[in-house]
Amino acid sequence: MVKVVKFGGSSLASAGQFEKVANIIHSDESRKYVVPSAPGKRTKSDTKVTDMLYACYALAEADKDYEPSLMKIKARYDEIIKGLNLDLSLDKEFDTIRANFKKHAGKDYAASRGEYLNGIVMANYLGFEFLDAAEVVFFDSEGNFLANETNTALSNRLKDMGKVVLPGFYGSTTDGRVKTFSRGGSDITGSILARAAKADMYENWTDVSGFLVADPRIVENPVTINTITYRELRELSYMGATVLHEDAVFPVRESGIPINIKNTNRPEDEGTMIVESTCRTPDYTITGIAGKKGFVSINIEKDMMNSEIGFGRKILEAFEMNGISFEHMPSGIDTLTVFVHQPEFEGKEQAVLSAIHRLCEPDSIEIDTGLALIAVVGRGMRSNRGVAGRMFAALAHNNINIRMIDQGSSELNIIIGVADEDFETAIKSIYDMFVLTKL
Repeated sequence: MVKVVKFGGSSLASAGQFEKVANIIHSDESRKYVVPSAPGKRTKSDTKVTDMLYACYALAEADKDYEPSLMKIKARYDEIIKGLNLDLSLDKEFDTIRANFKKHAGKDYAASRGEYLNGIVMANYLGFEFLDAAEVVFFDSEGNFLANETNTALSNRLKDMGKVVLPGFYGSTTDGRVKTFSRGGSDITGSILARAAKADMYENWTDVSGFLVADPRIVENPVTINTITYRELRELSYMGATVLHEDAVFPVRESGIPINIKNTNRPEDEGTMIVESTCRTPDYTITGIAGKKGFVSINIEKDMMNSEIGFGRKILEAFEMNGISFEHMPSGIDTLTVFVHQPEFEGKEQAVLSAIHRLCEPDSIEIDTGLALIAVVGRGMRSNRGVAGRMFAALAHNNINIRMIDQGSSELNIIIGVADEDFETAIKSIYDMFVLTKL
């Protein structure tokens, strides 16, 4: 049995948290590969080390005095090292960081140092070998992740190593520059390592005991999802569920490696298992609810639209040429609606509208703002009749007007659009219908 374990920033925010993590790792001999994040917040009012690094580098980039900020970051690590009674100094590492900041090495380099330094501390504390992610995780010159090259290089390096700590979040480009994944990218590093190590399990440790059916900031004490498939996870992560980075499923999905979301502060909890497929009957009709605010809809009307070949392509071309991606595109016989992120659209709206008129010659265009999209996801929806009807009844009972409905052919999810101000009430209504009343 081989396990890859990734620990989030809250799990590594202090010496006390490091001790918890070490106890978890040493309690299971199969936990051979460790991916640490940068130290997170120790308290609600604290600052994450990654944010401290961004702020420090901004001063360096503006040729202002960044030394006091850098020393505050060093103090965070020194506090952890002292609390763990380690014979370790990061002075040389900070000398290198100081010099690279002065040379304006880049924001990605700056942000990556949080994981890099925490990896050194973690390897020293565990007695594991340290492997710099910049040596084995690769991106092309455009910043695109090179999956096959990374898998080959990392697999070869692991053959000659024992137990390893590989810092998350970053790698390097073909010209040697440090490149990071998007925020939360340590989850992706853990997935990449699991694939390269041919692991049996990827454990992702955080500060919650798995995926919750709904956002706890909206629904009070939502239940935990016991088992979820990769596809369900992708849908929920994309629509705002934040326990795991939405791209973290791809490397392990190819190899059929399950992910277990676990709680560092409650290691006895089973957490959530994320799998390719399962014969387990879900506890509820739905697996989860997630959503986002801040969308705008562009409704295009044109008589005989359905008989005009290439009409949809031309509409999307108007968005594409302005660098805007679309979220959903429900349509009727003579109407087609495109949903996009409002902040992304606002600065380019007139250019997009002009392009639509030029390319498609519509009869009319209407814009509706302040919309939220909610995804109701669940493999149990396929075998239960009337899911949409019950959901709409719950929303109608709470006087919520549905502005858009979109259901995929897989019957895995239903997307609804509501006004931003109805967002929280809508999620509570759906949760009450399918979880509290268990329909």
